[in-house]
Amino acid sequence: MKKCLIVSNSFKADADPLGKDISSFLEGKGISTSVFAYNGKDAVHKQPLAVDFSGNDFVVTLGGDGTVLFACRGCAPLGIPVFPVNLGEFGFLASISKNDWKSELVKFLEGKSFISERTLVKCEVIRNGATVFNCSGMNDCVISSCPSTRLVNLRVAYNHALLGPFKANGIIVSTPTGSTAYSAAAGGPIVEPSTPALVLTPVSSFSLSARPLVFGNGEIVITVLESRAEVALDCDGQIGFNLEKDDVIILGIPEYTARLIGSTQEKFYAALQSKLNWSGGPRA
Repeated sequence: MKKCLIVSNSFKADADPLGKDISSFLEGKGISTSVFAYNGKDAVHKQPLAVDFSGNDFVVTLGGDGTVLFACRGCAPLGIPVFPVNLGEFGFLASISKNDWKSELVKFLEGKSFISERTLVKCEVIRNGATVFNCSGMNDCVISSCPSTRLVNLRVAYNHALLGPFKANGIIVSTPTGSTAYSAAAGGPIVEPSTPALVLTPVSSFSLSARPLVFGNGEIVITVLESRAEVALDCDGQIGFNLEKDDVIILGIPEYTARLIGSTQEKFYAALQSKLNWSGGPRA
């Protein structure tokens, strides 16, 4: 290990001093560090932020799950693992306590850490035969109406098999990681994080027969049909793009995965138990 990038959420008061402590610790072990100040308060961006993750052996995030999402999108194609220190609420992704960072970091540097491989969702927008937008999401890609209370018309197919038109407030295509987020709030299933799958969840569908669907490693194709509302796409709630009638959105699982350091199965189910308030008793 020779080089590390620290992604510090500038909206978190603890991030800057903790970043300096981690930088000093790593420099003492002969690992050079640099810091990128990520503004966690920013609104949705039209394009991914220009951050050069290449050349780093690993990346440390200081923030909450949103900071981890940002870093993983940039690190996953390069195979760079992410060390997620939690400075927010008890999250699913930022699983390393700020009080345990040193012991967990030593464990990683000694090659003793568990590294979780997480599926992403890749997204490409085709307009008039040309690619006008592409991105990948760690949590999800969402196609929705603007404002969100209006209905949009979308045609959905999977591996060339037509699933039919959907009239809804939107459609969520989530990864297993994102299945605990917006998709779960919309009634989608919770999927074990290591499963190579995508979940399609309609949002407030006009038809009661519309149900969430779980797909394997195939291609989901969504076409924007004539609608009274404007339609938009966003990835992880952080990158947005305005869609037009006849736009074709192609979604699938990329060949690369996000690598989360110290994100064990036990931590995932502990977070799930905490978030869903599972009691395990007769009134659960």
